Amino acid sequence: MLSKNKNIALVLLITALILSSCFMKQHATINIVDIKTSIGVNDKLMPVRITNSFPAGTQKVFCWFQWKNTKVSTMVVARWYFLTDDIHILDYNFLIPRKEGTGSVSLTMPEGKQLPTGLYRVDLTLGKEILKSDTFKVQ
Repeated sequence: MLSKNKNIALVLLITALILSSCFMKQHATINIVDIKTSIGVNDKLMPVRITNSFPAGTQKVFCWFQWKNTKVSTMVVARWYFLTDDIHILDYNFLIPRKEGTGSVSLTMPEGKQLPTGLYRVDLTLGKEILKSDTFKVQ
């Protein structure tokens, strides 16, 4: 009987370790404190002409963001959506290089192409958790 109790305790301990490991991976420490869309980013990684409304003919939209209290090399995903037609455009994975700072990702059309007019959204995510989102339109 004592052996059976030890086996049950061991199974419960292993299960608890597995669950806590999964929880820790999904909830790594990161704090996105700001997000904005803009027409560009300068050499100091600050947004240039912040806007949520881009003119027809736009080929590139920047998503600028600021973070604090982050574990270096945390993997974040920028998920871009075309809300007008309910289309997931693409995911872009990147690593956070410092404990705090600013950075950007962009949605870029191929040479000679333009972003279709309509409503868009970009989500910065960690695992399945949305950290910050911003919407913009091309009109």
